[in-house]
Amino acid sequence: MGNALFLGIDVGAAATKVVVLDEAARLRSYHVCPSGMDFRAASESAAREALSQVASSLENVTRTVASGYGRKNVPFADSTKTEIACHAEGVYHYFPEAVTIVDIGGQDNKIIRVGPDGSRLDFKMNRKCAAGTGAFLEEIARRMDKPIEEMEALAKQSRKIVEIGSFCTVFSATEILALIRQGAELPDIARGAFRSVVKRVTEMDPLQGKVVATGGVVAHNPIVREILSEAIGSEVHCPPQPQLSGALGAALYAKNGG
Repeated sequence: MGNALFLGIDVGAAATKVVVLDEAARLRSYHVCPSGMDFRAASESAAREALSQVASSLENVTRTVASGYGRKNVPFADSTKTEIACHAEGVYHYFPEAVTIVDIGGQDNKIIRVGPDGSRLDFKMNRKCAAGTGAFLEEIARRMDKPIEEMEALAKQSRKIVEIGSFCTVFSATEILALIRQGAELPDIARGAFRSVVKRVTEMDPLQGKVVATGGVVAHNPIVREILSEAIGSEVHCPPQPQLSGALGAALYAKNGG
């Protein structure tokens, strides 16, 4: 059993994340890819890629746990866990204390409260629309005619506060065009978009105690953690590779027989 491997897979609406752990709970490899329209194909491809990094295959995995929006579409999973459970487990692995988790993903946001023993106390999710998510930022970038990958660098150049009043992705896109016509600078609009995401999150529920931010938006745009820290008046923490928190939690469940 010295070479046992445990696989966690988080199939999100936007991205599929895979984590491979050994029996000492050490991260051996990981892979992230777009989920696309075929969750089964994405999960199989991501798992093969992550396992190839450790010269292994699905046949050699001791146990696999799937989580996320598309967890029911992972044919090789031994069991499934909710994304709430897996995010809590993954974050508690790095922060074994009472925390409030803010997960900002491609299509939804989550606020999860974890007790000092790792138990999940409560949670809230935003699933009504793409407001305050990665999809919102992608639409803003498209309206600005900029690649989403350039939004972070643009926002860091901002020298003036620009408020984006609408949370609705459709309405805010119209608002962006109006701001551009009024002469607003692109860096200020970019930072305004990130501030809008943070504002949407903080209005979901009060953020108290130690706050830990996770998700793809945070992973690719560290400025979100900076703005969120300013908004709540205290430092917001991040685990290593914050986009992997759900997959890590699933892998930990796999290791522990969950």
